[in-house]
Amino acid sequence: MTTAQVRNVPDRLKSRGERVFKSWESLLFAVMVAIFIVNCFASPYFLDPWNLSDATFNFTEKALVALALALVIISGEIDLSVAAIIALSSTLMGTALKMGAGPTELVAIGLITGALCGAVNGWLVTGLGLPSIVVTIGTMSLFRGLSFIILGDKAYTGYPAEFSWFGQGYVWWVLSFELVLFVVMAILFHILLHRTSFGRLVFAIGNNQTAALFSGVKVARVKFILFVLTGLMAGVAAVCLTSRLGSTRPSIATGLELEAITMVVLGGININGGSGSILGVVLAALIMGLVTFGLGLLNVPGIVMSIFIGLLLILVIAIPVILGKIGRRRKAA
Repeated sequence: MTTAQVRNVPDRLKSRGERVFKSWESLLFAVMVAIFIVNCFASPYFLDPWNLSDATFNFTEKALVALALALVIISGEIDLSVAAIIALSSTLMGTALKMGAGPTELVAIGLITGALCGAVNGWLVTGLGLPSIVVTIGTMSLFRGLSFIILGDKAYTGYPAEFSWFGQGYVWWVLSFELVLFVVMAILFHILLHRTSFGRLVFAIGNNQTAALFSGVKVARVKFILFVLTGLMAGVAAVCLTSRLGSTRPSIATGLELEAITMVVLGGININGGSGSILGVVLAALIMGLVTFGLGLLNVPGIVMSIFIGLLLILVIAIPVILGKIGRRRKAA
């Protein structure tokens, strides 16, 4: 007579709590709280409500782009042209300004330009089957080059006060329009990615594009929409950034794509596609905003911040790879 094997089945609520505790988002939240506390002791000006409000301008425009870029990366693609799209959108807004366009027309031109640039990327990737990293490196130079051709070494200024509100205005007390816009867009992107069938298609394509294709998923259509959406969000960022600066230069938003990608990867989005969450991207954006603002209060030079962001991107990509190799060696042993 054999003895029945006894197995301990973990409580469902307990295992769910353990998953939450061990999740990447929980770690990011803990890091964010720690950085907030360190900044409180590092500078006596950090807790001023208006200073904290100003800190949001350090990341909102980049984070708006990162929300859409997260979906592109989850699908297994990438877009390196987002900063150049911002530059071209801003340049065409400045051109329209000189032709007498009003605030409404300027916003429309910025959004349409961004969406069209995204459509160009999407068509080259899905229509011609070109690698997205090659395509967007090329369009990055193309869009930025068009801005330099149109503007040269000049700058557009003199934007109307009504237009400046998008980048400088406040909805209520210390809540800027950019921050409120970011929160609203984060909620919408969370719903799109995690609560709709379209979001499930994005995850399916990122996990196994071939399997998704044979399952009837219109892979090319989904990816084209994602590139258009990313271009549109770059257009939104162009409106906010141009109105905040009050001027347009061909060098505007230089390096923004690096910081946006850092937010996405730091937020737990798998650089190879297939997994990630919008909540992680939001927390990563807040962390980078707090870090750059805290360093700014300590008068740390901008080049040091750039070095920090570059190192952070390398570490975030390298750490999971290193941990994976260690885990495989332990299993082999």
